[in-house]
Amino acid sequence: MPKLSIDGIEVDVPAGATVLQAAEAAGIEIPRFCYHERLSIAGNCRMCLVEIEKAPPKPIASCAWPVAEGMVVHTDSPMVRKARRGVMEFLLINHPLDCPICDQGGECDLQDQALGYGAGGSRYAENKRAVKDKNLGPLVKTVMTRCIHCTRCIRFITEVAGVPDLGATARGEGMEVGTYVEKALSSELSANIIDLCPVGALTSKPYAFVARSWELAKTDGIDVLDAVGSNIRIDSRGPEVLRILPRTNDDVNEEWLGDKSRFAVDGLKRRRLDRPWVRRDGKLVAASWDEAFAAVAARVGATRPEKIGAIAGDLCDAESMLALRDLMGALGSENLDCRQRGERLDPRRRDFYLFNSGIVGIEEADAILLIGTNPRREAPVLNARIRKRWLAAGIPIGLVGAAADLTYPLRHLGDGPGALGDAAAVLRDAKRPLVILGAGATARPDGAAVLAAAWKLAADAGALSPDWHGFNVLHRAAALVGGLDLGFVPGPRGKAVAEMLGGGVDMLFLLGADEIDPGRIGADTFVVYQGHHGDRGAARADVILPGAAYTEKDATYVNTEGRVQRAQMAVFPPGEAREDWKILRALSAHVGHTLPYDDLAALRLRLGQVNPVFDRVGFLPRFGCSDTAGPPGDPAALGEAPFAPPIETYYQTDPISRASPTMAECAATFAPVALAAE
Repeated sequence: MPKLSIDGIEVDVPAGATVLQAAEAAGIEIPRFCYHERLSIAGNCRMCLVEIEKAPPKPIASCAWPVAEGMVVHTDSPMVRKARRGVMEFLLINHPLDCPICDQGGECDLQDQALGYGAGGSRYAENKRAVKDKNLGPLVKTVMTRCIHCTRCIRFITEVAGVPDLGATARGEGMEVGTYVEKALSSELSANIIDLCPVGALTSKPYAFVARSWELAKTDGIDVLDAVGSNIRIDSRGPEVLRILPRTNDDVNEEWLGDKSRFAVDGLKRRRLDRPWVRRDGKLVAASWDEAFAAVAARVGATRPEKIGAIAGDLCDAESMLALRDLMGALGSENLDCRQRGERLDPRRRDFYLFNSGIVGIEEADAILLIGTNPRREAPVLNARIRKRWLAAGIPIGLVGAAADLTYPLRHLGDGPGALGDAAAVLRDAKRPLVILGAGATARPDGAAVLAAAWKLAADAGALSPDWHGFNVLHRAAALVGGLDLGFVPGPRGKAVAEMLGGGVDMLFLLGADEIDPGRIGADTFVVYQGHHGDRGAARADVILPGAAYTEKDATYVNTEGRVQRAQMAVFPPGEAREDWKILRALSAHVGHTLPYDDLAALRLRLGQVNPVFDRVGFLPRFGCSDTAGPPGDPAALGEAPFAPPIETYYQTDPISRASPTMAECAATFAPVALAAE
């Protein structure tokens, strides 16, 4: 490791590191605009200039200059200060003076660095240039006169998102960043360029002129609109969530976030359930909590335990599922299920339903096989990790399922389970192969057989060993792993979702279950819906209990890899709505089976008692596979039907995004693109 001196501080850094990276390791700040640690080096803003002894006698761009043994670097010499002031003066020649109306105000790198490193004035009096704004779609607003040509957006869209929509035309002062032919950005990760832009050239179109950063309360949260569990920051003002941004977590989402997770926020204030409702004479009428609880309690008292069922939905937190599970147990019912799409997943062993390698383990794989999944739609951030691995090592990737553009080259082996026999060729020479099984493969009549066949394929390919677990299930529902960890599945005499919907129960609790077909519920079944949006489940309900959305409660979620994470309450639920576990705790008292916890601490203690994994918050140990015995399905009992894409429209997959005007506009804008890609 080379040793060098930076401003008198000696530091050891890995060979191949740049001077800028070495300065960061020494705790020394060097300003930059174009450099970003997750993108390729461009070296075109020249703001990171330093002086290096025994190097050419000129300021040197530290982001592109490799370190060497014995190097002596000065980051604050008179030459460096003069050079940085000159660079800043050039950057501001054409930059408009519209900071008071710019949405980047208060979060602008150019503002901060002009104050810290720029001169007090400019010597240029010529007219500033003007650039026509580009229409990049419904999410990204452009004011291209502000652009300083750092090219971060171009490099992100090309390298990380894998959709080369952006580029630069012309040169010098005539250079413009755009899409060549005007079109909307066709990536599910497109809005990350808003975070990357160091000026106000790219900002959020739905958030335009809404608030200033210093007006917002900032709360740590977890995204639940897919199963990755991306770490987010929830920005709110008063009772309203105004913005959602990604938080950095290198093991989960790095610092990226899918467009749906970022912009469906406006769906949180539309079509909300804010009071209890009870159906009387065929119509839902507003009621008090006591009246709603009394209606539920009366029906519970008149129904045999084996005729009561419960289904948990995609966005549920672990606390609410545990409370409902305990309530159903107290009532004597074993009819409960969290697999509302009928996924044939075996809950007896955790590695039968987890993304066992971990998301970060993708970067160690040397071959990947995708079965019945489209990760670009189901988990865009995870798909970017697969592309990152392909860029780094050019690994072979195979797909069994519906053909799609996943942003990296792959070998399409076939549409259905019959192609699994040819899939072994993709993994043949790999030392650390990955098999990724999607929701499109498990939620079908032969799902158990597909699960068993995929496990057998992984075992035969060497993906299951004491130091490597390459069998992975990619879920699309944020609540599914948590529900399986809690045992929210039918007991020995219990009914699964299909049986409960087919008239097998007389009373049905729907805990945010909106992805079922309400028409399949028996006509005489009494339905209690507890959730936060007036979506499919609420439309069929006889009693509605208004719950809290994921931004409105302290909650625990488990992502597709089994990582337990906790979110904090950002705002209070609207109207009379309450946190879901509190509703169930109050209901339990009305039905005569009071749950044994009165506060969140006691409930979370109960979580750890039911499954110790809930005591391991934020930490995910890596395990190999010591027991290669597979799930109980018959690998030979595969059907012939092709794997169907589990998601038809990426932008509308849950009650929140279906209520979002922004997501509706995206669905209308990008539907022709999606059809053309397929």
